[in-house]
Amino acid sequence: MKRGLIAATGVAAMLVSVAACGSDGDDDKAGADGFKGETLTVWAMDGSTPDGWTKDVKAAFEKKTGAKLKLEIQQWNGIQQKVTTALSESDPPDVLEIGNTQTPAYAQTGGLAELDDLKKSIGADWSKSMNDSAVYDGKQYAAPWYVVNRVVLYNKKIWAEAGIKDTPKTRTEFFKDLDTIQKKTDAEPIYLPGQNWYFFDGLTIGTGADLVKKNGDKWVSNLADPKVGKAMDIYKQYQSFSKAPKDKDEATPQQAEVFAKGKTGAFIGMGWEAALSIKANPKIEKDIGYFTIPGETEGKPEGVFLGGSNLAIAAGSEKQELAKEFLKIALNDTYEGQLAKEGGVIPNKESLQTQLKGNPAAQAAAPAAATGGTTPLIPEWAAVENAPNPVKTYMTAVLTGKSPAEAAKSVEDELNKRLSQER
Repeated sequence: MKRGLIAATGVAAMLVSVAACGSDGDDDKAGADGFKGETLTVWAMDGSTPDGWTKDVKAAFEKKTGAKLKLEIQQWNGIQQKVTTALSESDPPDVLEIGNTQTPAYAQTGGLAELDDLKKSIGADWSKSMNDSAVYDGKQYAAPWYVVNRVVLYNKKIWAEAGIKDTPKTRTEFFKDLDTIQKKTDAEPIYLPGQNWYFFDGLTIGTGADLVKKNGDKWVSNLADPKVGKAMDIYKQYQSFSKAPKDKDEATPQQAEVFAKGKTGAFIGMGWEAALSIKANPKIEKDIGYFTIPGETEGKPEGVFLGGSNLAIAAGSEKQELAKEFLKIALNDTYEGQLAKEGGVIPNKESLQTQLKGNPAAQAAAPAAATGGTTPLIPEWAAVENAPNPVKTYMTAVLTGKSPAEAAKSVEDELNKRLSQER
């Protein structure tokens, strides 16, 4: 996960406090003291390890193994280069939290240890949509830890003023509700700038589209695919209910602050963005509601981008077995469930989503996680998202009059250059 998003989940308004969870199962068994005197170094990102989780996992690990746990918190800014450098050195951290979309690039360099045996022993019921990012070239190079995804944040007061009594269960119903708000209130039905790229990526997942394709041994643009065009048409229909600029993203201006003014019916964003709205206007807190982004048919949510983190073991670590012991503890049902409950993130097993009860934002996000996905899981993709992102340029081109096919052609050369690292 490339953003400092999870840090915001620490906002009290977005979390449900929990009592410290005890250890379960094998973690209560002392005696694996063959590691006594060793220290395992773990790099975790700022905001990813809630205090209760950290305390309990550390205690369980040290009790079971006899080793010490050294947890070093890293900042998201500049982390890709820092991890790349660390993995190339002779004494890397033993375990690392890495962004799910970054995992293929680290695996390609040989910096990550293979974890096929770990997958077989503890990962049989890991969510496939989450585990896909931990696999590269058919081999397991990390373990899925958590994800977050977008939901609809809406102003209950405006929806009530429009006479809408329930949240939509299909995309068609959602469009109908936005039309009703437009006709019956003075509010902007939805705030959706033209370059909310991760929402668009989710729509492509929903239409079964691939943003890239293989041409010989190279990856090239697939934006001309009609399935991508269909996703963009859906986006365009949403955007038609918004006054937001067609050439800006959700951070310019910050969409949560626009919503905070109380004149917008809804926006599509991360659940933690409600905290930003509340900070800008505390009075709006009572009016904020959440629902899953509805898909084409009832009971099947819209495709969403799953942003999150995996846990990996450095190939250069001399403590491979000890590192695996840590993963077995950190990822067991007790602590994975505790992470979900304390941090408000989607856990790596659907069976653990019950731990999100009482967190309305997380509960709204959870149903879409099973069918969500990511950006293309290829090392070459990283260069595509550097500003100016050609996919964002494509989106604005469609919204300002070009057909999806014309817009795709207009950015094809630039996208292909980035995929071949020719910049």
